[in-house]
Amino acid sequence: MEQPVLEITDLSVTYNGVVEAVRGVSFAVPRGACVAMLGSNGAGKTTVLRAVSGNLARHRAEVVSGRVVVEGQDLAGRSMSDVVAAGVVQVPEGRRILGRLTVEENLRIGGIRRGRRSWASSRDRVFALFPRLAERRQQLGLLLSGGEQQMLAIGRALMSGPQLLMLDEPSLGLAPQVVEQVAGVIAQINREGTSVLLVEQNTAMAFSVATSAVVLELGAVSLAGPTAELAGTDTVKELYLGHTGRDSAPAGGPAVQPLAPWRGSAPAGRWAW
Repeated sequence: MEQPVLEITDLSVTYNGVVEAVRGVSFAVPRGACVAMLGSNGAGKTTVLRAVSGNLARHRAEVVSGRVVVEGQDLAGRSMSDVVAAGVVQVPEGRRILGRLTVEENLRIGGIRRGRRSWASSRDRVFALFPRLAERRQQLGLLLSGGEQQMLAIGRALMSGPQLLMLDEPSLGLAPQVVEQVAGVIAQINREGTSVLLVEQNTAMAFSVATSAVVLELGAVSLAGPTAELAGTDTVKELYLGHTGRDSAPAGGPAVQPLAPWRGSAPAGRWAW
């Protein structure tokens, strides 16, 4: 049986040595898969990403038990540079591009570990995925729209050629049309061989690209399985898909129906990492 690209086992994390944000979390991202992690605000999703990416210490948090295994290496408690070297890159919530740098300069920073020829090839593939970035390659990041900034954040992460791409709320603050475009790009990246761990509150978007999902509640796993099965459970329908029955809707708004699985066309070729 092939080893997962990421395997989390019995992970528990505390903040300030007191607040237990995550307790006993276990799940895996199979190689080449796209897995969604769902949950309300405060459920522990971002904390899990921080534990994987080595970004706990700056938030006064630490792993108190459990394992975070990437490509056979236990990276629990390791530095961010160790995690990146192991092939894991995160696109954080809020995008966090460098606004005073141009699009191309942001991409260059993402590929700083690569040789010139490899960097240029990776940049060209990012521009193939995001033609709008190619058009704005000399424009400052702060002058981009929200959707363009999200494209740049994803492109910058891809510049390092990750084995596992983690995205934290990539649809946040974006117009529905842009959300659909971002979903298509995530599906394309995954189809071309990059494993994806997608944290999303937009469950319809997440289910359109992910084949399986894990649901966190109060820092622990409450549900896990294929998205097609989870979408039919009462818990997911009521709490995450916005309806309580086939024709019902929550108070204050219409039911949100899942997007159809993404089947858009792909740019020619594969990632030349």
